[in-house]
Amino acid sequence: MNVFPNSRNIDTTQATPPIENPIELLVNEAFRGLRHEGVDVGPSLVVEEEEMLHDTLALNKKNLFELLKDGSQELYEGSKYSKLEFLLKLYHIKCLSGLSDKGMTMILDLLTDAFKFAKIPDSFYEAKKIINKLSLDYIKIDAFPNDCMLYWEDDVNAETCKYCHTSRWKPKKKSNTDHTPTTSKKKKKKQKKMPAKILRYFPLKPRLQRLFMCSKIAEHMRWHVEYDNKDGTLRHPRDGEAWKKFDTTFPEFSSDPRNVRLGLASDGFNPFGTMSTSHSIWPVILVPYNLPPWLCMKQPNFILSMIIPGPRAPGNNIDVYLQPLIKELKELWSDGVDTFDSSKNEMFRMRAALMWTVSDFPGLDSLSGWNTHTGLACPSCNFDAEPCRLPHSRKWCFIGHRRFLSRNHKFRMMRHRFDGTVEERNPPKKLSGSDIFQQVKDINVTFGRPAELNRKRKRNKQRNDDEGGTQQWRKKSIFFDLPYWESNLLRHNLDVMHIEKNVFDNIIYTLLNDKEKSKDIIKARKDLQDMGIWHDLWPDENGECRLGAFTIPKKKKLAFLKTLKNILVPDGYASNISRCIDLDKKRIFGLKSHDCHILMQQLLPIAIRNVLPNQVVATLVEFSSFFRQLCMKSLTISDLEKLQNRIVETLSHLEILFPPSFFTVMIHLTVHLVDEVKQGGPVHYRWMYFVERLLGHFKSLVRNKSQSEGSIAEGHKVEEVLTLYSRYFDEIESRLNRPKRVNDGPNHNEASGKSSMFPQQGKPVGGSTTEPLTTLEKTQAHRYVLLNCAAVKPFIEQHIKRSTRGRRVSTTEAEKRVSKEFPDWFPKRIMNPDIAETISDDIKFLALGPAQDARRFSAYNINGFKFRTLSREQGSKTQNSGVFLISDTSCIASSVDRCARQADLPYYGKLEDIIELNYYGRFKVILFKCQWADTTRNRGYKTDAWKFNCVNFSKLIHTGDREDHDPYIEASQANMVYYVDDETDKEWSVAIHLKPRDLFEMGEVDEEDLYENEPYQQQEFGQFFYDDYENIQIAIEENMNE
Repeated sequence: MNVFPNSRNIDTTQATPPIENPIELLVNEAFRGLRHEGVDVGPSLVVEEEEMLHDTLALNKKNLFELLKDGSQELYEGSKYSKLEFLLKLYHIKCLSGLSDKGMTMILDLLTDAFKFAKIPDSFYEAKKIINKLSLDYIKIDAFPNDCMLYWEDDVNAETCKYCHTSRWKPKKKSNTDHTPTTSKKKKKKQKKMPAKILRYFPLKPRLQRLFMCSKIAEHMRWHVEYDNKDGTLRHPRDGEAWKKFDTTFPEFSSDPRNVRLGLASDGFNPFGTMSTSHSIWPVILVPYNLPPWLCMKQPNFILSMIIPGPRAPGNNIDVYLQPLIKELKELWSDGVDTFDSSKNEMFRMRAALMWTVSDFPGLDSLSGWNTHTGLACPSCNFDAEPCRLPHSRKWCFIGHRRFLSRNHKFRMMRHRFDGTVEERNPPKKLSGSDIFQQVKDINVTFGRPAELNRKRKRNKQRNDDEGGTQQWRKKSIFFDLPYWESNLLRHNLDVMHIEKNVFDNIIYTLLNDKEKSKDIIKARKDLQDMGIWHDLWPDENGECRLGAFTIPKKKKLAFLKTLKNILVPDGYASNISRCIDLDKKRIFGLKSHDCHILMQQLLPIAIRNVLPNQVVATLVEFSSFFRQLCMKSLTISDLEKLQNRIVETLSHLEILFPPSFFTVMIHLTVHLVDEVKQGGPVHYRWMYFVERLLGHFKSLVRNKSQSEGSIAEGHKVEEVLTLYSRYFDEIESRLNRPKRVNDGPNHNEASGKSSMFPQQGKPVGGSTTEPLTTLEKTQAHRYVLLNCAAVKPFIEQHIKRSTRGRRVSTTEAEKRVSKEFPDWFPKRIMNPDIAETISDDIKFLALGPAQDARRFSAYNINGFKFRTLSREQGSKTQNSGVFLISDTSCIASSVDRCARQADLPYYGKLEDIIELNYYGRFKVILFKCQWADTTRNRGYKTDAWKFNCVNFSKLIHTGDREDHDPYIEASQANMVYYVDDETDKEWSVAIHLKPRDLFEMGEVDEEDLYENEPYQQQEFGQFFYDDYENIQIAIEENMNE
């Protein structure tokens, strides 16, 4: 079963209770505890008198009465809006369109002046006061500028730091009047003390309680238990080993599915538009993993925990700022908090636990305390690794992946092709939380930045990695203060997003021999010479070096870059990558993380097929396939076991082909990613993409650049309450219900017919024209509708029996007769007096055929895709005309195809026309007319040596020129592909399959989905290496410096 949120496939939200006024429902669920005091909050469920007011909404009666008044007061006499509804809608417009506070005030001034009889606030400040009656506030906690301590709890009244005795306050600004002798001291205005640094902390308990306050979201907090995972596929963190182990270790906690599982994510960002200004703000975000996949990773459901102020990143001192959160998490674990569950109309004791952290690799250093800048940078290998320092390159390299192979693997005994040694080590032992705790339990650290670190020093004095003097554990992480942290199976996630980007950067710049970013430079060649390996790549007596076989030769570099430059991808799939490619200078620049994601998994393997030796191509295609399968939304344990074996083989082959300098820690970390998927579930719940998107949104909240942290806090505070309101006001467009980028919901305002035989699916985009169909077009289109309608199947079987009359004929011959004779036979059969009265009106209208006039569109959204005709996308930078389907009928089989295969064939096409057949108002059918490549023969379709689907659109079938052609398909059958042209063989293109962005596979998967989800097949390395690993060519006859 596939799930599209907010589509016809599933209803992901609870139906709104039958209360006419959303304000009454909101107040009913928010203020149940005030009912025993006699406050009338409208229609309500029966609530016991002993129920207390939500801790979440500790508001006084005045706020309640004012909220009720604003919610029931008409904007003006006869208006359909209440005062509160009007302000909410206006405020949502402000937030979604980015209006400034000043602009909002000007709009309110204009409305007040134009409609004096309306109850409109005089200013934006007054409007915000009304809306904020349900807001949750945040706490300001003063902090020391050098991150030594927080001024809270016992130190809340301290004036100086207890560690370095520096003042809590900013230095006073000198006033112009200070030097004027005539000024009286009494007239001097006393300056208010300003804290040097402020942590803005958003209390967690009330925000977790708010998840249960709204009945529309509360029921989803139990999804992870109530929705059973029947097939064992990993689709959600609850399916991973870490979640299951936590349930086993703490059965009391897991006994109530409403207890909340959280993930903590953090990263720094520059709030200013220019990166020349050094400033780093670190928000800390919490993700409630109880929610189902279609809600879990949506931005409105994230919880902002704190904003750690800049201008410097907290680094190792982040534990100082995490103290309030850790204290609250400990309370939520041991004591919990009384919470009202609106979906069950009962109070319960809610508890919460932190499952893991999500951060980039430097952030993992800060959160865990493990030093990620040494030869022991890998936290999974821990101390069971052998640091390898390259003296000329002055960097650590991470080779030795043969230790992960089976004990009898032939690579273990090879010396020449690797680092000159035999590999006898076993894989590193997987350490538990208890093992880690034993390593760090005695580490005591005084946090803060010593004064001398504030001054710039030369680089060679800051680092002492060469001498091995860097401490590996920087601290005992504050997370070990949580009683259960030591028992967590997965504590700090490796970030696939940044790992994939850095891996791609290593590959692409090395392939292009980029002088600045290549890992294969002259220093790397000298390191090979010191190691005594790979003699062909050593510098000669003149310091000249040959190019490695992994480098694209000069003659082929232009073809490689042209392939990438000319790629057009579907709208919203990726950015315009062609802007990052300079054909004149033969270089690539300015790639973002998502660009690297698309290039690594889809485009790079296609572009390198004809420009590099087969051994290099096979290895890189396999590396690409690894990331593609790793990033799937659903995986099985058996697939992950195979994937782990594949990545170990791939890394070993990379060590054969690339120099040691290529193997940065990011390359090495890929060997541990499969284990983390087994433990934590699919990667999209634990990578940094959702954090980066949220940080980009926070940047848009910065209105006052001198108080950037405060701007973010105030903006987020308002968005929290707007999210709450929008759960009740469905008609107000908000981030919860705003149309998606591909809005394929049917247009219910447009008449779709009186029958349900062909339900309305998808939505046209743009205008339409009404034109008469030619006789040939009408015949072909109507025939396809008939032969693919389930209600007509019995009549088709009758026709086959009648036409063959007991004779045995081939399937192809029978289908040809059906295609030719059935459209004329069917209406005669329907009108037969013997059965006419038993035939439904739908069948009769279908037999009658469509009207001559048909509507034509140039764009149509359906199945989660944006389809555009070839003529519509001419001159655009996107490609939305690719169509794919698997045929289980012979309706679009080749008219000259005599092969026995008549089903389960892939068909690739390009969208030429979109028509709507109108069966005289009874029902309407949308059809796509396509240019179909001849995939029934090798002339139009082939699978190359790298398992890519190649299509030739110079060899077409079913062009529509003849009556027996079938160029049409139903729009509901269409899936999207896009085509990458082959620069070497101009007639051929590689087809790349897509999946809708918001598709969640929650169970049964049909064959078509299996075809689409299939990753690049595993490469048979023996096919390309021929088991002759000792004589692989590692250099080509071209100078490295040319």
